[in-house]
Amino acid sequence: MMRTRPMRWWDIATIMPLETDLFGSTAWSPAQFWGELAQGNRVYVVAEDEAEIVGYAGLLCIPPTADVQTIAVASRAQRRGVGRALLQELLTAARRAECTEVLLEVRADNASAVALYADEGFDMIARRSGYYGPGEDALVMRRRPA
Repeated sequence: MMRTRPMRWWDIATIMPLETDLFGSTAWSPAQFWGELAQGNRVYVVAEDEAEIVGYAGLLCIPPTADVQTIAVASRAQRRGVGRALLQELLTAARRAECTEVLLEVRADNASAVALYADEGFDMIARRSGYYGPGEDALVMRRRPA
């Protein structure tokens, strides 16, 4: 059974192979995750299935705006509601922080993620050409009210 919980520093070593597998050359380093967890205005959560981490997500909250920093779901756990559960945890955290909008960037060619965000009330507001590298555009999406 899948559940979400706050990410802790000891989870970093466990999520690094997933981070590298999913994001390749743009993967964050362990030091970047340590830095994120050390900030008081960040919320990071993990999703566990049978005590195994199958996804994680992070949010930066500076009211009135929250910004999704990352959402990652293991390939074997995709299309099982893990990404949606993580996103909903972030949206709840944004509401608690009194943020009235939530922003995110998503790869323009990631149709399943774009569909998930649209289903959760996000609208595309801009396109960033080459954001993830040459020929790899990002869509900027916003959800109001958070």
